[in-house]
Amino acid sequence: MAGIAARRAFMLLGDCVPTLIPGTSKIRVKRLELDQNLLMYFKKEEFYYVQDTEKKCKTGDVVLIQELPRKLTTAITHKVMEVVYPFGDVTDPITSEKVVVGKYRSVMDEHTKLYGPSKTRFDYEKAKERGWLEDVKDFTHEESYIKYHESDEDQPYAV
Repeated sequence: MAGIAARRAFMLLGDCVPTLIPGTSKIRVKRLELDQNLLMYFKKEEFYYVQDTEKKCKTGDVVLIQELPRKLTTAITHKVMEVVYPFGDVTDPITSEKVVVGKYRSVMDEHTKLYGPSKTRFDYEKAKERGWLEDVKDFTHEESYIKYHESDEDQPYAV
């Protein structure tokens, strides 16, 4: 009974992965599914093709999607509501502090004050916003396509 209600969720949270369909985004939603024989939960991933005509989300963003009142096509069933976390910029929803791999940035700054700065430490205060390397090293805004064979020609946007 609860499994049926979970499948028909009104809004879902997932991360954006590369897609080949123009005007859409492909969202991976991670869920836990109960195995009735073992009575254990196992990770299950579901993919949704989402209407994204404004190109709000890029690959790696965590987005909130909502089910459309009626299907746009057989594949497109949801639309993008908002980008919750841009790629690499995760915020704890309870404390509203920035998080890096399970540690708060403020705790990392305290460790830096106590033990001194490391040569390899990344400085988040001086870092530029995502998108400043578009067309240089960041090609997530370009249309991607499937690479069917290896050839000598350059194919930078192939999946």
